[in-house]
Amino acid sequence: MGSESRTDTAAASSGEGVAAPNATPAGTPAGSRLGHRLSGLVVALGTLLFLGGFGWAALMYVPFTVPTLSMHPTIGAGDRVLAQRVDGSEVRRGDVVVFDQKSWADAPLVKRVVAVGGDTVACCSDGGLKVNGRRIDEPYTRDDPFATTASFSEVTVPKGRLFLLGDDRSGSLDSTAHLMEKGAGTVSRSAVKGRVDAVVWPMKGMLEPATGFRVLGGEPTPAGPLTTQVTLVAAGALMIFAGAAYGPVAGLLARRRGTAPAGR
Repeated sequence: MGSESRTDTAAASSGEGVAAPNATPAGTPAGSRLGHRLSGLVVALGTLLFLGGFGWAALMYVPFTVPTLSMHPTIGAGDRVLAQRVDGSEVRRGDVVVFDQKSWADAPLVKRVVAVGGDTVACCSDGGLKVNGRRIDEPYTRDDPFATTASFSEVTVPKGRLFLLGDDRSGSLDSTAHLMEKGAGTVSRSAVKGRVDAVVWPMKGMLEPATGFRVLGGEPTPAGPLTTQVTLVAAGALMIFAGAAYGPVAGLLARRRGTAPAGR
């Protein structure tokens, strides 16, 4: 019995067969149990935010590629835009819209609304566009000399219709190219498929509001929830990454502690 006691004492004093107080059992991930639970919760919440933001955006927005330079410099040829799904009745002066007009083209078109039903519109007796007799400041046409020299007689927009112009007035086949057609070049509100909120490729961001139409009363259409949706997606992706990184980071720190030289 004495020899057995001495053997047990020696084994205990040498540390063999006795786990260190902070050692991680073999086959289990590094890090505390609470840490792994919290990281799993972060990943789950991040996934919810990511999918929720992405799904919300998919329900509200539709992508379009603009094929021509008719909206330059606001939108370039080949730019990818996101248009909020709206009813044509929600469209205001200054909005950039996507619409279908088969007598103009066999594909969706993108133009700016400059006048709505009941308005009068003309250009350019005093060097600019006039709506209801008021001169409209259009900063998006300042690089286009044709915008102040193009001329068309005053048009009264029928109720329920829109008068549309491209920002590149020298190269846009818009309402002014169809003045002799029924409706004097106007387009029905029901033809609108969406209102453009942003250029996403290349990443130009949200469109600037057309504040020049404030002289006619009313405010520009407020931006849609795209910024909030992008924030949700980005925050969700960051949380997923952070939560998934907990295990590998905890393992690396544990290995570094295990290989650190013992203090003297």
